[in-house]
Amino acid sequence: MHGRVLVAAVLLSAGLIPLRADVPAVPFVMRAFAINMTNVSVPRGNAGVMQIRITGWSPAATRQRLISTFLDKGQDALLSALQKERSHGRISLPNWTGPDPQNYRLGWDLRYTAHDPLPDGGERIVIATDRQMSMWEVANRPRSYDYPFTLIEIRLPKEGKGEGRMFGATQIQFDKKKNEIVLEQYSAGEVRLNEITVEK
Repeated sequence: MHGRVLVAAVLLSAGLIPLRADVPAVPFVMRAFAINMTNVSVPRGNAGVMQIRITGWSPAATRQRLISTFLDKGQDALLSALQKERSHGRISLPNWTGPDPQNYRLGWDLRYTAHDPLPDGGERIVIATDRQMSMWEVANRPRSYDYPFTLIEIRLPKEGKGEGRMFGATQIQFDKKKNEIVLEQYSAGEVRLNEITVEK
């Protein structure tokens, strides 16, 4: 059974605003304790340290271009456009042990990064990129191949450690009847990001 998440634009809702004083200017690094709640790519229950390095923010024009591309041409065109964006950071699992066919230790580039303020004075960070795939997956194109996006939402409070969630294998569709973006996961569950700290 597919996990299905309806949102008012996890990927595309955050716009570019001046960075708040309580979040360091780019570049900066966030570290989180990641707990995988799904069986996609990583064994269920696998937990470890996730490192997210933000080197820049996507311009507002990029956000508008991606929205238009998605609404006019669909998911495949959005994926192609996203892959052409320059890197705005990198995500990795530096403590990964054992076989690593998807290069989790080395990590992969972040193609879309944005942030906006929270009502309580904190900060919300939204990240989107094309999903890291193994050579086997690319060559054989199983059903998971049709779920090519990784989406991350992080909430940093004004004080203390943050939390977030990552959807590692996701389709992005638009429900015209409900006029909203639909995120459909390859498998139910998500990666929870706990105890997030920010370092310059």
